[in-house]
Amino acid sequence: MEITFELGYALDTFYFLICGVLVMWMAAGFTMLEAGLVRAKNTTEILTKNVALYAIASIMYMVCGYSIMYGGSDFVFFLDGISADGATGVAEDAATYAPAADFFFQVVFVATAMSIVSGAVAERMKLWSFLIFAVFLTAFIYPMEGSWTWGGEAVFGLYTLADFGFSDFAGSGIVHMAGASAALAGVIVLGARKGKYGPDGKVNAIPGANLPMAALGTFILWMGWFGFNGGSVLATATVESANSVAVVFMNTNMAAAGGLVAALLLARVLFGKADLTMALNGALAGLVAITAEPSTPTPLVAAVIGACGGLIVVGSILALDKFKIDDPVGAISVHGVVGLFGLLVVPLTNPAAKFGGQLLGAATIFIWVFGASLVVWLAIKAVMGVRVTDEEEFEGVDMSECGLEAYPDFTTSRQ
Repeated sequence: MEITFELGYALDTFYFLICGVLVMWMAAGFTMLEAGLVRAKNTTEILTKNVALYAIASIMYMVCGYSIMYGGSDFVFFLDGISADGATGVAEDAATYAPAADFFFQVVFVATAMSIVSGAVAERMKLWSFLIFAVFLTAFIYPMEGSWTWGGEAVFGLYTLADFGFSDFAGSGIVHMAGASAALAGVIVLGARKGKYGPDGKVNAIPGANLPMAALGTFILWMGWFGFNGGSVLATATVESANSVAVVFMNTNMAAAGGLVAALLLARVLFGKADLTMALNGALAGLVAITAEPSTPTPLVAAVIGACGGLIVVGSILALDKFKIDDPVGAISVHGVVGLFGLLVVPLTNPAAKFGGQLLGAATIFIWVFGASLVVWLAIKAVMGVRVTDEEEFEGVDMSECGLEAYPDFTTSRQ
């Protein structure tokens, strides 16, 4: 059945926008997950960070981030050129959706990358130091990396990743590993929470205050991921693209299911109990693992890829604790370690991707994002500090940073 250009344009634009809304809803998922996995005395700050970082990401990506990532030599500030009529010469352009829809879809991705950082540095970081870092990540660090990957630009003019067979369908590396790399740099500069590691090397568990909220956050993220991966097909108005969207949705769901079950089973073997937090991170790990290529595996292979991600994340969380890298929500393991795994398994189902290209792409993303983020974190530390005082950490950062308790009827600032 033939479809007119105008109808296809409208359908693809509408689909793009709805998928963007689903990805925006992931911000709520990250917020609930992180709020559930921190202690009650630190809840208000984690909520404030997440709502603020989304707004900052939207503004900074508008100011210059989007143009850095996709503008090339046509760099402009403030999305100049995108207006109510879509773009100049819409009928003649090859694009099948409105340029403003593309910006909206891209900006929710950069907010996702920044959300990953939030949980990893929770419970001991100054709020305003975090928000200043958010400006740099969303305005420059992430867009530069994105220009080399999805933007197709040469890395510092030296090489183009696409020429080496690099492929990352929806961002296992470009979004998730990038966010985790920035988080790792922050955690190294920040240090561990007081009491997390004993002098004898013992790892002390610090349980979250609200596991129902963490479980709700995971389901919200699971739901939002259909927009994250499904929207990356970039179209749905033809039979071919509609079939591709359906396969991506199917494989995304199967990978999450495989990751959760595998992590739950491994936790039972290792701990003798069904560990909910590991199960939740297992589902997210499955989602991250399939994000690099959800369009080519069979549903069984997608479930296996997700299951491998679930097993990896449990081992990674335990390993990072051995190295005294304190990540309260497991973000570095879920998005970083499993993000790398997701990139490396792409050639197994997508012959257009090359293993060497995937390694080169992963190295490029990590070296740039980690290195640039480390410089920014250290600069912020030198100028205004990044960590609250020991007393403020003991009392809870809610009161020192926000002046509000999330659960005033049930807790005091010393709990």
